[in-house]
Amino acid sequence: MAQKKFEDYGIVLDFLPQGHPNDPRPVHLREPVVQLLGEDFFTLLEVVPKKEARFEPGERVFIGKGEREKVERIRRRIGYGELTSAARSELPIAVRRLVEGHPERFLEFFNKAGPVTTRFHQLELIPGIGKKLMWSILEEREKAPFSSLGDLKERVKGLGDLREMIANRIVRELQGEDRYRIFVRPPSRKAEEEEEERKP
Repeated sequence: MAQKKFEDYGIVLDFLPQGHPNDPRPVHLREPVVQLLGEDFFTLLEVVPKKEARFEPGERVFIGKGEREKVERIRRRIGYGELTSAARSELPIAVRRLVEGHPERFLEFFNKAGPVTTRFHQLELIPGIGKKLMWSILEEREKAPFSSLGDLKERVKGLGDLREMIANRIVRELQGEDRYRIFVRPPSRKAEEEEEERKP
């Protein structure tokens, strides 16, 4: 079966009916845009809405192939640095909602995560997990795979709010603060180069 490549749904981060303020074109030539977070791969996107469509932060909209109710077209993939301040404020809320709504997506990571180097493990990429907790997780999953995030928290003492820890990691990856990506799909080489050029 071919691996899914595109986002089907997005969570609205910001709606800009007058276009993006950084758009160099005169205001009357700018097209309205919606900044959103893809539901499956945590892709940051800008889409062009259909005429008269309105959007609220946190709204879930269909952006996949086929007839779309509110979205005319996907404009482009964007980096964290291109988000408006309102979108940046909304991002952690949207990420947390997605993590809470699909905890099973992240269970596999805890059951299968492996070493990054001889001295560093993927589990340590999660904020709040150091060497001690990492070894506790590895020892427990050797006995039996974790059946849920609740099961993981029950069996490994000392873990904080797992959903919050995962959400924090996803936001860090979206911000480009770490070269390792475990939940967010990496940008294309071209997008990475463009993102580098935009950095101050």
